[in-house]
Amino acid sequence: MLIIYDKTEQDNLFREIKAPKKGCWIHAENALTNDINQICKIINVEYTDMYDCLDRYEIPRVEKVQANVLIFTRHPIDQEGGLYTTTFTIILTKDYFITICPQKSPIVENFISQKPKLSSSQKSKFLIYFLLKITQEFTLQIKKIRTNVLKQEKKMSYVDSRDITNLTLNEEILNQYLSSLVPLRKVLESITSGRYTILYEKDQDLLEDLLNASIQSEDLCSITLRSIRSLRDSYQIIFTNQLNKTIKLLTALTIILSLPTMIASLYGMNVILPLANLKHAFSIIIIAILLISLISLIIFQRKKWL
Repeated sequence: MLIIYDKTEQDNLFREIKAPKKGCWIHAENALTNDINQICKIINVEYTDMYDCLDRYEIPRVEKVQANVLIFTRHPIDQEGGLYTTTFTIILTKDYFITICPQKSPIVENFISQKPKLSSSQKSKFLIYFLLKITQEFTLQIKKIRTNVLKQEKKMSYVDSRDITNLTLNEEILNQYLSSLVPLRKVLESITSGRYTILYEKDQDLLEDLLNASIQSEDLCSITLRSIRSLRDSYQIIFTNQLNKTIKLLTALTIILSLPTMIASLYGMNVILPLANLKHAFSIIIIAILLISLISLIIFQRKKWL
């Protein structure tokens, strides 16, 4: 669905307009093939140059198509079929600022709700703002995951399957974030170089700060991933130790119980056995079994096998 916005610096809100005009912002939300075809007609490019905008697995990069600059980025989203980031394409043209997302984008919603003091014709500032929001969203989500990981580190004494599941899920999310942040840094470096768009001196400074923020977000993601791997190794050691203790306990109990079982088996044989003619033979055998079991238990405890 195509939505066309217009706004001056004096306006508080974005105004939706019916037809594109110079200096407007065109946004395709839940974009489909028809939306891409409409944008192709507006900016006069071939569909083959634009169909990557609908690919939810597209890698961040910068392309130049005629006089238009296509900036492919990714930003975090809620889980959808195991995908935790989605494509967000920004197109800079001579007359329009265009954004395309194959699904509903919270970044666009936040941008509109915050009522920025920007004109829709300020394409460079729009670009920097969206890139900043994408970087901030990555940093926010990584910090949330890091907080969860630190909480898990504090309760190392008891580990269950849910902790392993959460750890694996967080690792997968961070791996997807990192696979988006690394090429996103390359995109920012390309834009900062000025090869694709004209930047004012103040915009250049903002982009350099944005590049540093992206690098910090990338580093934070890598650090959190290392923490998860370290925690996972610790969990493995804990599980192995718990398994060894369980096996040791079961082995000791098997030995302790096998002694009275052997005695009871012998006295169940239909042959002449000691004490067979005594009146209290059964009581004597039971007491002997209990004493043997108790002595075995004491020995195992002293050897710390139990």
